[in-house]
Amino acid sequence: MRTAAVGFQCPSCVKEGARSTRSGRTAYGGVRSTNPALTSQVLIAINLAVYLLIQVTGGSHSPWLYHLALLPSRGVALIEGQPQVFDGVAEGAVWQLLTSAFTHLDLWHIGFNMVALWVLGPQLEAVLGRTRFLAVYLLSALSGSVLVYWLSGVGTPTIGASGAIFGLMGALLVVALKVRANAQQLLLWIGLNFLITVIGRSFISWQGHLGGFLGGMLVAAAFVYAPQAHRARWQLAAVVGLVAVLGLAVVARTAALT
Repeated sequence: MRTAAVGFQCPSCVKEGARSTRSGRTAYGGVRSTNPALTSQVLIAINLAVYLLIQVTGGSHSPWLYHLALLPSRGVALIEGQPQVFDGVAEGAVWQLLTSAFTHLDLWHIGFNMVALWVLGPQLEAVLGRTRFLAVYLLSALSGSVLVYWLSGVGTPTIGASGAIFGLMGALLVVALKVRANAQQLLLWIGLNFLITVIGRSFISWQGHLGGFLGGMLVAAAFVYAPQAHRARWQLAAVVGLVAVLGLAVVARTAALT
């Protein structure tokens, strides 16, 4: 990893992203980004906007926190000193599977996640292109949320972009392996983050981290290993297939909870 204008970059991954055809596409079929940092900047802005919304509307007692957080099943929270019931995913609040990935309460939490996004996002977008990068980010977040929905406590709210961040790490690992880059430092970073997750599992969502990591690896593998013949169709089919599997998992868990 080498110091760059935006965080750090894997030389081999960036070199792979620099390969393009005459049509201005990346090595994996995506449209080459003129500003690979733009999508990450927009995602950071959205996260910051949601964070500020929660802070100005009551912080830990903000009703927005419980509308946006991932609640597997209906829960009760104190809002302005009064108990208030909030529906969870099992009651139909399915938007929480994604909005929870843009929701933070503590400054250290959003700070760590946004710094990681600033470091990882631009180099992955340079390799994959904007649309494919965004697919990796959102599907990693969704994969993490689905595993949380299945394995966390039904009354425990979960928030944070960590699942999506772990998905970016998993995706970069897939790209590094594909181009046969030296992935030792990336593996060390991933290992340290999983170690922190295990040590802090009492207050860190290991389900979201693991689900996001696996989701990011799956989507990235579908993008970089898709055959060149009809590559875009194979990639789209893989994305649709993963969304379908995650959707079925949500339906099955909802049926079990209700």
